[in-house]
Amino acid sequence: MSPYQLDQLYKAIVETFEMTIACGVLTFIGGLPIALFLIITAPDGLRPAPILNRIVSVIINIFRSIPFIILLVALIPVTRFLVGTAIGTEAAIIPLSIATIPYFTRIAEVSLKEVDKGLIEAVQAMGGSRKRIIWDVLLPEALPGLISGFTVTIILIIGISAMAGTIGAGGLGRYAIQYGYQQFRSDIMGIVIVLLVIMISAIQWLGDYLANKVNHR
Repeated sequence: MSPYQLDQLYKAIVETFEMTIACGVLTFIGGLPIALFLIITAPDGLRPAPILNRIVSVIINIFRSIPFIILLVALIPVTRFLVGTAIGTEAAIIPLSIATIPYFTRIAEVSLKEVDKGLIEAVQAMGGSRKRIIWDVLLPEALPGLISGFTVTIILIIGISAMAGTIGAGGLGRYAIQYGYQQFRSDIMGIVIVLLVIMISAIQWLGDYLANKVNHR
């Protein structure tokens, strides 16, 4: 591997981290509130609104059902409008976030649903407000599941960011295609695979550690 290729590899690793971190933040601050909304407005929720709940749920399902590569191409006009280009690391963050927010929303919703309803009823019986139930019961009790779910989502982001690299999004995906596949360099492909395995394994270990740390059940 030439010094130039090594430099490009370092750049690709940085780009992958940039996409993962930016998309992870947007996914969390976008997905968790929607999940809370779905829990609160469910027929048996704190403030039932079945029709509105169903509308939001259908929208989430629609976006979840679209394959990422199709969504990536379909959002090119939106991406170009927001960031001025449809190619590069910054441009990839938009479709990545739109693809993973619905995914994390459903994972977070499942974690929130698993909270013991007896605890919620106990706080309600003591006159607790909806805000208190959310902050003192729902989120703390669901935290281990939320962390585990977010860990899985981050791993998904890394995987689809590599896929986005095949059409010019940057990162390790672009590097593997440009310097590995197109130049028939199996050694470079192997290096990229090893790096991705290390990254994903480290994130999974950290996620499991944090989830166990906050799990007091």
